[in-house]
Amino acid sequence: MTQLFNKILIANRGEIACRIARTCKALGISTVAIYSEADRDSLHVQMCDEAVAVGGSASTESYLRIDRILEAIKQTGAEAVHPGFGFLSENSEFANALEAAGVTFIGPGTHAIAVMGDKIESKKLAQSAGVSTVPGHPDALSSAQEARTLAETIGCPVMLKASAGGGGKGMRIAWTLDDVIDGFNSAQNEARNAFGDDRVFIEKYIEQPRHIEIQVLADTHGNTLYLQERECSIQRRHQKVIEEAPSPFLDADTRRAMGEQAVALAKAVDYRSAGTVEFIVDVNRQFYFLEMNTRLQVEHPVTEMITGLDLVEQMIRVAAGETLAMAQDDIALDGWSLECRVYAEDPDRNFMPSTGRLSHYQPPTESDSVRVDTGVMAGSDISMFYDPMIAKLVTWGPDRASATAAMRTALDNYVIRGVQHNIPFLTALLDHPDFKSGEIHTGFIDQHYPDGFNSRNVPGNPALSLAAAACCQSMEDDLNAQLSGRLRDVALPDARDYCIQQDGNISPVRVSRHTDGLRVTTDNADLSGVWDWQPGQIRLHAEIDGETKTLQVNRLGQTWQITCDGRIDTWSLYPGHLAELVGFMPEQIDADMSAFLLSPMPGLLVRVSVNEGDAVKAGQELAVVEAMKMENVLLAERDGTVKRVAAQAGESLDVDQVIIEFEDTDA
Repeated sequence: MTQLFNKILIANRGEIACRIARTCKALGISTVAIYSEADRDSLHVQMCDEAVAVGGSASTESYLRIDRILEAIKQTGAEAVHPGFGFLSENSEFANALEAAGVTFIGPGTHAIAVMGDKIESKKLAQSAGVSTVPGHPDALSSAQEARTLAETIGCPVMLKASAGGGGKGMRIAWTLDDVIDGFNSAQNEARNAFGDDRVFIEKYIEQPRHIEIQVLADTHGNTLYLQERECSIQRRHQKVIEEAPSPFLDADTRRAMGEQAVALAKAVDYRSAGTVEFIVDVNRQFYFLEMNTRLQVEHPVTEMITGLDLVEQMIRVAAGETLAMAQDDIALDGWSLECRVYAEDPDRNFMPSTGRLSHYQPPTESDSVRVDTGVMAGSDISMFYDPMIAKLVTWGPDRASATAAMRTALDNYVIRGVQHNIPFLTALLDHPDFKSGEIHTGFIDQHYPDGFNSRNVPGNPALSLAAAACCQSMEDDLNAQLSGRLRDVALPDARDYCIQQDGNISPVRVSRHTDGLRVTTDNADLSGVWDWQPGQIRLHAEIDGETKTLQVNRLGQTWQITCDGRIDTWSLYPGHLAELVGFMPEQIDADMSAFLLSPMPGLLVRVSVNEGDAVKAGQELAVVEAMKMENVLLAERDGTVKRVAAQAGESLDVDQVIIEFEDTDA
């Protein structure tokens, strides 16, 4: 067996840096972390054997600084570099610089990176390799008008796509010819800002496609194979949200054909290492090449869960010159795996990124069926400088239904506080009948949530939620009674009576003891069960009618916030004898801020699109705020007139900072 490396520098951060470090440790390889100012105390720094500071918080001042990374390599004596994904993972200049320095790049050759990193050239090469491609124009567009002319020939809808794009950036769908020019300009501007390359091309947009990708693995000895497929169709803004392996849609013949075409493309560019060939698949299982990612994919864990292979280990072994230890016939599917991307974002506010410190962080317990790839811990800061991903939650089961059930349980057990997160949204997606039946496509979220997501509309289980709040209140009252009477015996009552105010009505709630636990009786429910909870704990486990449910408890002053089945309810319980007085309690009314456009997140104000005195229409662009590597367009909710522009382009904004003030509340 080939001698592996003694020391590897991980040119990345967050969960992928931690994930690579774990495999290196298992292989007995020392690791070097690099970190920015914002990441000085990050988990990946603590997990590695050495750590080197490489610059300021912005990625352009640190993780994208090739010169500083080369200096870190020289300083630590690292023999190889694993780039993870993002940042410099598909940068041929970086790979060339490592080669010139005599350092091994754990990834493919520079030719594959360069060709496959250019969507125009990669499409041409795919066609020459016999890979099915989407109809479109093969060259970069010279102008918005040329885009419109070609769209007439191809037929709308069309996709305008940055040649150097990735991660959903620089992509716009033009449903009609009138959308093409604006779509071209937006895609070009975003591509220029994100990649420093404003080339845009056009192709036919396949409606309601599935996004299915093939994982390939190749060594330096001419061996190339495919590790089956991943279904990545649940997307928002062209970014993946839930992935799974295998796909519930493919049959054996289509799977084999896609795999063989992926291998043909990899061989055409002399590929070595792990890589992914992405396809879009229409309703008739006709598939078309989308792009090739010459790196480790974010969603690689689902492939690992069903194949038993460690892809990071395979990449390291290939880079060290080893021959693949398996052949195509050795690759077999074992069960089903799902991955949910847990993001620091607020689904109720159009998924705006959420920054802050994780005051509480308790991921679900890992096991053979639950895996958590994360780069944070309690006390970690979620910064505005990087992608808002908190973790990748991965589950396995013998079939799709059991893998989904394991994911639902794991999400219920995931405790994240201090920032907003998308777990309620993930739970709602998993519970959707069309997801359960496998009827998914890339427009799934837009189709089923056309007006955005509202956590208050999640069905949940309000009866169980209220019962949990009542039990917590009762247990807390029992504890307080015991503490206040600690010098004498205290007889706890057989029942405690409370009341709640909801929708203007006062309703009674009784918590009584029985031999097997607590019974909660309300106007609408009668629940008996065992409630495993102690005051101060976050998780509550309830066994009701033989079924165990995990809920989360948060004490907010005089109220209980209960998270149950992805829904968050807040309950205020009062002693029963105060029922007649509860109705007189004043109701807090939020301040009316409808006359202001507020920044929904900390970020950079890229542009303000209106001036003082302008009349604006509902849906009109007002401003663009950039945070966590994404541009967020802020639109007018109603018609109105601009009274004052309170912030200027280039200004750093705090959350809820006023950007624009209107003459009235009509905008």
